[in-house]
Amino acid sequence: MQFKDLGLDNRLLKTLNHFDFKKPTTIQQQAIPVAIAGKDLLASSKTGSGKTLAFVLPMLHKSLKSKAFSAKDPRGLILAPTRELAKQVYGELRTMLGGLSYDATLIVGGENFNDQVKALRRYPKFIVATPGRLADHLEHRSLYLDGLETLVLDEADRMLDLGFAPELRRIHNAAKHRRRQTLMFSATLDHAEVNDIASEMQNEPKRIAVGVSNQEHKDITQKFYLCDHLDHKEAILLRVLEEAEYRQVIIFTATRDDTERLTAKLNELKLKAVALSGNLNQTQRNTIMSQFERAVFKILVTTDVASRGLDIANVTHVINFDMPKHTEEYVHRVGRTGRAGNKGDAVSLVGPKDWDSFKRVETYLQQDLAFSELEGLKGKFKGIKPRKPDMRNKNNDYRNKKAKTQAKKVAKKPAKRDKGFYQNVAVGDSVFIPKKKVAPKVDDE
Repeated sequence: MQFKDLGLDNRLLKTLNHFDFKKPTTIQQQAIPVAIAGKDLLASSKTGSGKTLAFVLPMLHKSLKSKAFSAKDPRGLILAPTRELAKQVYGELRTMLGGLSYDATLIVGGENFNDQVKALRRYPKFIVATPGRLADHLEHRSLYLDGLETLVLDEADRMLDLGFAPELRRIHNAAKHRRRQTLMFSATLDHAEVNDIASEMQNEPKRIAVGVSNQEHKDITQKFYLCDHLDHKEAILLRVLEEAEYRQVIIFTATRDDTERLTAKLNELKLKAVALSGNLNQTQRNTIMSQFERAVFKILVTTDVASRGLDIANVTHVINFDMPKHTEEYVHRVGRTGRAGNKGDAVSLVGPKDWDSFKRVETYLQQDLAFSELEGLKGKFKGIKPRKPDMRNKNNDYRNKKAKTQAKKVAKKPAKRDKGFYQNVAVGDSVFIPKKKVAPKVDDE
């Protein structure tokens, strides 16, 4: 199948041909016809499957083929959980808008609010935004969604995990009309909150699942190393970087402090590293990502803020210095490499604090994950064995249960109560009067 077989507008096909996009991916083949037909969509696909075009193309097709509901309100709104993912989606949207008379704007947190108000007053037809900042603009009445035609929730599960459910409902209520189409994409359709909010925001959505999120990625080699402590982790990390033939590397940590500490250590070794975390303002984050994309830096040390939305072909290695708290994030982290048919390597360092997270990942992937070893860096930590049940408590429970059972067996039955009448006295249920013999009357005579 080719894009021309999906019924897309010729102007979109011309842009696709210009960028040599000819064959749609599986999620694009299944999602685009459903969205073009005007139906609501709830879809899941693994990372790197091309889902951005799966919602951008039908949204633009609809705008080209139909009259706008409103002259001032945006026709399409795409929500993303993080600034990085929003920026990535915005870039692809701008690419497809080339040659069309539509404009778009990016609304994310960390940037000047008044500048965004000015951009919204130019009445852009398409908006890519993070839910928190867009909800702020709705509250300040710098934006109205009464004429919104298409609402897209990209990575809906991540937005809900980040606590954006109130903002999503506020946005939904601002554009609540029967002609609005809602396209929702999630890493999994088994997410309880995703299904709850889909039932509120969508009308009989078509459900599509392409590739299971825990399915093994054939282009990515995964390795796991057991670590005794923090110093042991750092030693293994440096050995891996020393032996790997990498072009670019992303290292994921648990905290912002770790990103800065590791970055400083790597730069001392002249490894050209840069740190990215959520406490940076948007200008700083944009600068860092631009430099990393242009390979000014070879290593990016970051938290989960970069686990989604980064599409950089030169990333050959992903290293989990700390295992992620949320199991699905492991898949998204690893998915930053091995993209567009390239090969990739994923390395995870598992210490005592990471053990529970590792076991959850193992269960999620439905695989028995083996550990590798590096010569001279073999540790003592072998994992944490599951605790055996306390048999003493079980024995005590058994004895107590047995004693209660025996007590019931030997319990005396309550004595029968005599409810008869003797000497015109009503005994009833409360008083028992023993039966007395009455002597016969004897005459004095």
